[in-house]
Amino acid sequence: MRTPFKLAQLQRLILSPLQWCVILIGLSVPISVAFDNLMLALILLGALFSLRRVSLVAITHPVARAAIMLFVMLFVEMLYGSTPLKEALATLVKYIDLAFVPIFIFLLSNERAQRNARYAFMVAMAITLLLSYLVGLKILPITTWMHIWTVPGNPAIFHSHITQNNMMAFAVFLALLEWRDAKTRVSKLAWALFATLASINVLFMVDGRTGHVIYAALIAWFSWASLSRAMRQRNKNWGWLQGALIALLLSVGAVGSYHNSSHLHERVAEAISEYQNWMPDHGSASIGLRLDFYSNTLALVKDNLLLGVGTGGFPAAFALRIQGTDAQTTHNPHNEYLMISAQTGMIGLGLMLFLFYTHWRYAPLLPSLFQQDAARGLLIAYIINCLFNSALMDHSAGLFFAFMTGVLFSNLKLGSKHD
Repeated sequence: MRTPFKLAQLQRLILSPLQWCVILIGLSVPISVAFDNLMLALILLGALFSLRRVSLVAITHPVARAAIMLFVMLFVEMLYGSTPLKEALATLVKYIDLAFVPIFIFLLSNERAQRNARYAFMVAMAITLLLSYLVGLKILPITTWMHIWTVPGNPAIFHSHITQNNMMAFAVFLALLEWRDAKTRVSKLAWALFATLASINVLFMVDGRTGHVIYAALIAWFSWASLSRAMRQRNKNWGWLQGALIALLLSVGAVGSYHNSSHLHERVAEAISEYQNWMPDHGSASIGLRLDFYSNTLALVKDNLLLGVGTGGFPAAFALRIQGTDAQTTHNPHNEYLMISAQTGMIGLGLMLFLFYTHWRYAPLLPSLFQQDAARGLLIAYIINCLFNSALMDHSAGLFFAFMTGVLFSNLKLGSKHD
């Protein structure tokens, strides 16, 4: 059945503005939660006029389908358990970014829009990087629009040091991919400079330890992907080999600097010390508290293995679990695997792992080497991020995952054997 003429006209009319709303999310997600929400509201409203086409993407696109399956599971679990519906719905809304994956994939239907969205994110990270250096060097005073934890010794600007470092580490990775593909010396120099300055910011200026781990993993992945492809093509494309060498130099520089940087050395030593001194249910410092959260949440999962306690039921169930102990209560175990397992049981955890598996499996079918390596790099970053944070539930981290998935997987081409 043909789409009515007036509706088809309306769809064409609003497509371009909606694409720009998605592109602007790339600019806003590292900077402004309020602007994120405004763009998401406009995108959702506009997508209603193309609901049939968005639904088709959600059904036929493997990555979008996997994201929707996890969201549907969270929706079903909202009706399960004893959590008041209002509280359960409030938690479900935190995972709403998963439902935007097919919308982003549908709207970013051409390479120009995908490239603009990617560059919008890099512009936002360049702004963040500049301001972080200015604050860190005490050139720019701390003002009210900066994050409440911002200090010269930890110059996270718009978000917490955890969120900024995680995104900056991924920005370094994207910059290296751009450097590898750049055609001119000026472009190569610009991307190399950004990667170097951002690396310094991640490792030695901002305290987010998860970002340190993500940075190391992405540098390793970039080096492996670039070097293995160069070897397979017998070095016909020296750009890949040079990229691997640049990453190796960054890695060597990071290790060498670690031994000579009191800031980074102290952060790592502090984490080790907190781990060694941890006593169950008596954690006080950052690592100790997390270990308390993990151990008690694991016990909670064991008691509700198949279906969990229901979406939104974690805080009450956790509080009941630690009743009578000295452990500190929490609304968030700071681990997405545990958070999903506690709420939705092994079925929900299986769907989350299936989403990650699908992400990895279909990345090689993307049309460009940049997209293939970037897609798997994004997954590596989130596999790690979800170990230390509830990265899909957190607004900025969850939205960035959905946004970048849309940017990278919009051009997925499936053969008949994959359909």
